[in-house]
Amino acid sequence: MKTLRNGASLGVLAAAIAVPATAQAQQPAQQEAQAPARQGGVGTIVVTATKRSEDLQDVAISVNAIGEEALDELGISTFDDYLVQLPNVTAGGSGPGQSTIYVRGLASTTPNLTTAGVAGLAPNVALYLDEQPLAQPGRNLDVYAADLERIEVLAGPQGTLFGASSQAGVVRLITNKPSLAGFDAGFDLETSFTKGGETSYKGEAMINVPVSDNFALRGVIYLDDQGGYIDNVQGTRTARESARFRPAGTIRDNGVPVNALRGGFQAGADLSNVTFLAADNGGLVEEDFNDTQYAGFRVSALYEFTPDWRLTVTHGRQSVESDGVFFADPALDLDDLEIQRFEDDRLEDDYSNTSWTVEGRIAMLDVVYTGAYTDRETEQRVDYTDYLFVGQYLPYYICDGSVTYPGAAGPTGTCQAPNLYVASVTDTTVFTQELRFNTPQENRWRITAGGFYSDLELKERNDFSYPGNVIAQPFGPFKPNFPQDGFTTDPGPFPADTIFRNDIRRTDKQWGIFGEFSFDIVPDVLTLTAGARYYDIEVDFEGSANGSFCNSFSATDQDAFGTDLNDLYDGDGQYTFIGSCNPALRQTFTQGQSIADIQAAGLSLGQATQVFNALQAPDVAKATGTIFKGTATFTPTEDLLFYATYSEGFRPGLLNRPGGATNGAGFTVPFELETDEVKNYEIGWKLDLIDGQLRFNGSAFFVDISRLQTTIFDPSITNLFFSDNAADAEIKGIEGEFTIAPYSLPGLTVAGAFSFLDTEITAVLTPTTDVIVGDELAYAPSFQGNIRARYEWDSGPLTFHIQPQIVHSASKFTDIITINRLKLDSYTTFDLSMGLKKDGWSVELFGENLSDTRAEIAGNFINDRARITTNRPLTVGVRVGWDY
Repeated sequence: MKTLRNGASLGVLAAAIAVPATAQAQQPAQQEAQAPARQGGVGTIVVTATKRSEDLQDVAISVNAIGEEALDELGISTFDDYLVQLPNVTAGGSGPGQSTIYVRGLASTTPNLTTAGVAGLAPNVALYLDEQPLAQPGRNLDVYAADLERIEVLAGPQGTLFGASSQAGVVRLITNKPSLAGFDAGFDLETSFTKGGETSYKGEAMINVPVSDNFALRGVIYLDDQGGYIDNVQGTRTARESARFRPAGTIRDNGVPVNALRGGFQAGADLSNVTFLAADNGGLVEEDFNDTQYAGFRVSALYEFTPDWRLTVTHGRQSVESDGVFFADPALDLDDLEIQRFEDDRLEDDYSNTSWTVEGRIAMLDVVYTGAYTDRETEQRVDYTDYLFVGQYLPYYICDGSVTYPGAAGPTGTCQAPNLYVASVTDTTVFTQELRFNTPQENRWRITAGGFYSDLELKERNDFSYPGNVIAQPFGPFKPNFPQDGFTTDPGPFPADTIFRNDIRRTDKQWGIFGEFSFDIVPDVLTLTAGARYYDIEVDFEGSANGSFCNSFSATDQDAFGTDLNDLYDGDGQYTFIGSCNPALRQTFTQGQSIADIQAAGLSLGQATQVFNALQAPDVAKATGTIFKGTATFTPTEDLLFYATYSEGFRPGLLNRPGGATNGAGFTVPFELETDEVKNYEIGWKLDLIDGQLRFNGSAFFVDISRLQTTIFDPSITNLFFSDNAADAEIKGIEGEFTIAPYSLPGLTVAGAFSFLDTEITAVLTPTTDVIVGDELAYAPSFQGNIRARYEWDSGPLTFHIQPQIVHSASKFTDIITINRLKLDSYTTFDLSMGLKKDGWSVELFGENLSDTRAEIAGNFINDRARITTNRPLTVGVRVGWDY
């Protein structure tokens, strides 16, 4: 939302929209009121990257910032919009509300929709809304960028000030606060047209009201209706394509062969006497079926008790509704953005957020107490039919028994249509608090210190449904199935077509104490900074991962082959075996019994091994420790700054749902992941040159990664996703940004940014051949960059502008697990906007992706089929805005 008053310096405005180190130029109100003539030079940028307000050029951290005017001029509203502007940031995911942020290539995998919550890795990039962390396991909140003051991206470990999930960096969304300075209001309207897709519309309105001399209110409301551009095309599918019938040695589409452990149970079987009924999506065929709507509001209040003490309270709500999917199948036609889906895909993602901040001064100390409470609810339905290609047990549920267990005879009978879906319901609540103290900025020695507490509870129920099981004979329909004892969000029974249910509560609790100390060895020339953070984190699981196996011939639910997490992770040294269709084998074992003792009860060696493993399970995943940071800053002149930094970061572990499962070939799924840790060595520079006409900031860094966490899907081990500390790795990189605003040509700004990365796995820790020494990390393109020019000029009472932009990314991988990964192609895109302003009104024409390039942003291969997320096709539109 635009807030510059009439007569603001257009030269400073041009400088303020430079990318990526851009934020609104800070000018005295008097300067704005005097409407000075247009001038060149790069404006001042104020950020709060160190939890103090400072000039960006005085902060010894790699910081990219997009200011308020830049957000407006670039039309930035959603996560995908601002991601494009930041060359050291990438993302993995598959649509609105389903993405994970990566900075400097520190990534291992693409999050999976069906395990996004309770089984999701903790983020390694912290997402903040003002003072509150919003990062959540598996998928970040997709906060709409309405009425923001700026977006800051802090690259590299920021753990001393921002905690556990800032291992690779921090993304901060800074909102505009209520102002006592005067009344303000404005709105923006936009419509756009996408080649081969639907029309999009959006609107946003803001108002700021000083109710009294010490009380102000501010509100913003928005609605963004994004038209679809992906087609669900007609197709059929049968169970003949199941991994059960696929021989070892088959070459997957990503070039990786099926190894001997993953060969089909019935590979090479004569299927000539089997009738395969086809799933036909004819009733779901639809053009442009991936439409999305963002709707929400935010209201904030500011009350000044005294000149030194103030309270800000903010409440916001947002709803995201989307249909279809945001990826295409390259085997069909990636250029035409086509996919075949056999069940409805839809998402409703709602959250409410309340935050409060008290700021004041006690003697020489600035005091900030901040807290927040977030409640997020999602309901999602995901077409799961692609599981057919890797799920060897699927035919058991939808085929006649004479097909899957034919005995000495050849397979015969009928397999039902293999259309599958997952119905997912999640409820996440997060409560955070932080108290910190700052000494005066002008002191020769400065301290920032405080404490932090967070309590996250995530309840997730996923129903994996195979409609064909209801009529398959003789294995269906299955008997009514109920959750195991303990925590549940639904007492059951399962819906008739639900074969598996994961019903789990995950809790993440953490507290920490942090501090940074700076001392000017030589005032205004040489400064040393030291920081540390002590952390204590616990992650717990309750609930069950239950299935309908063995329920076809019994009179009642057999409660077999599931994982009772209430029992597994209770820490009592006992475990009840349920992994058999034979009720006589169900019994409780105690810690201290050997594998031979357990076998003596009638269990097989594999079963006894898994029970023995389960007896060793912890009650929670714990992580405690201290991380450190040290920085030396050298400022030979007021326009030159150089720094050297050593910093550490970490990400907590979690518990695995299938902990203790084994493939019988030497691999056991770990119960608990260890923290993965990084050590970052960095030198950087911030240069204002040619009398302020050229700004060039950059850094070179080396990152040493220990015990990198990743998510693995390997049905030869278990049919559930699990996580492991897979590898050690290293990252070498150089990143930079420049802005040119010449005095000789006022109104012209040229800005660009770049990132070079060299990533490598240096050691494999997980006992699998699917992680390879020397491979690259995920979402780590060797080069990314952008460049943009903006020129503004006056013609009578009108101010015109034109702004072209080019963005390029090299190729990248989606995973470090070779069987689960794709290589995404490089791409270059081109945008152009032009418009005019007069008396608070603005009109702009814009074109995005004018070359109509299919930029491969993200992708996955978890079900042995390529699914690639691209940018929106060529889009043109018009924006109209008004600012009081």
